[in-house]
Amino acid sequence: MASKIFPLIKEEAHRQKYGLEMIPSENYVSEDVLKVLGSILTNKYSEGHPGARYYGGNEIIDKIERYCQSLANKLFGTVHAIVQPHSGSPANLAVALELAGPGGTTLGQSLTAGGHLTYGAQASWTGKLFNAIQYGVDPKTWHIDLNEVRTLAKKHQPKFIWVGTTAYPYQIDYKGFAEIADEIECFLVADTSHISGLIVTGYHPSPVPYAHVITTTTHKTLRGPRGGMILVTKKGLEKDPDLGKRLEKSVMPGLQGGPHDHQTAAIAVSLEEALKPSFKTYIGQVVKNAKVLGEELGIPTEVHLLLMSLASFGYGLGYQAQYALEEAGITVNKNTIPGEPASPFYPSGIRLGSAALTTRGMKEKDMVKIASWIKRVLEDIRGLDLPKDQDRRKDFLKEAKTKLRANKNLKEIKEEVKFFAGKFPVPGIQ
Repeated sequence: MASKIFPLIKEEAHRQKYGLEMIPSENYVSEDVLKVLGSILTNKYSEGHPGARYYGGNEIIDKIERYCQSLANKLFGTVHAIVQPHSGSPANLAVALELAGPGGTTLGQSLTAGGHLTYGAQASWTGKLFNAIQYGVDPKTWHIDLNEVRTLAKKHQPKFIWVGTTAYPYQIDYKGFAEIADEIECFLVADTSHISGLIVTGYHPSPVPYAHVITTTTHKTLRGPRGGMILVTKKGLEKDPDLGKRLEKSVMPGLQGGPHDHQTAAIAVSLEEALKPSFKTYIGQVVKNAKVLGEELGIPTEVHLLLMSLASFGYGLGYQAQYALEEAGITVNKNTIPGEPASPFYPSGIRLGSAALTTRGMKEKDMVKIASWIKRVLEDIRGLDLPKDQDRRKDFLKEAKTKLRANKNLKEIKEEVKFFAGKFPVPGIQ
């Protein structure tokens, strides 16, 4: 009996081919990465680290992991690389547990201000295991306020400071953060997950001269498989010569069992690709495309990502906008905005980006066309304001979705998007 999964994969391939993927944390890997992910390397168990495994038969796996580590250090300019984290969140947790310890004080950007769950959000274990202090952004400019960071750091004396974002459209002042961390003699950890591709190609300043530790996912602008890495800088080893080994042990045996060897090898393939001149050309186009999208939608960006407030359209419209755009074949995600006036569950903004579209070969003129569709869709959510009475929200959203599914304008746009998107290739999809 044939598996029911293969027809579902075909359905997903159709969705990816004929839709526009604009979630900034998503991208398309190369066919080589896909081949390695589906290779026989998935059969091996490799608990431990290269040269010190708990199982036999890891001679080749050791070569693969060491090669991946060398590529990571070469690409980022770091001195110690750990490539076993299964994804970004466990990488962050491994760092936090080692540098702060349970109950220790950490300082990171709040989720509603553009930070990540793992920087101490209450919904995350990092908000429960640690004394997690949070900084925000200026409510008017949406820029990080380093004066606030310095004040909180001096008052609470964290073991380390997170500098990283998931919904922040501006470049980050790593030097400014380093001055604060050095002043109170704590570690500085840069989570570059969203902007690693920009950093390694010079389109965003690098944290390597300033941070002690860098964490990153491998699947966003770095355009690799889903995974995570922990990188230690020269400055990090100068502060603590054992830092690399400490973090290795925090990952395994501290947090994880065996690494995913097929994932490690696929990361290595993507790092090889990122070292090529063509990758720098790609990231340059990602930044150009994001800038044009921002200009067309009237919102600023200095990176690959845009955060759009929908307050001018009504109250609490992030969910409705996400759903309407999806009905039109455009995938974004609802997102809180600084000073969120509605609800983290039903927020007031959307987050969108240009990385995946650029991988498919789209250029500036295509961004103008896509922005025009987005603006047309957003006009159809006017009047669908989120009820302030929470008891009414469930029924209201059900009715709103029914109304949007029947919307003729969204159906017309979806056909236009389908015809447009179908012209652009997706790696691995024929």
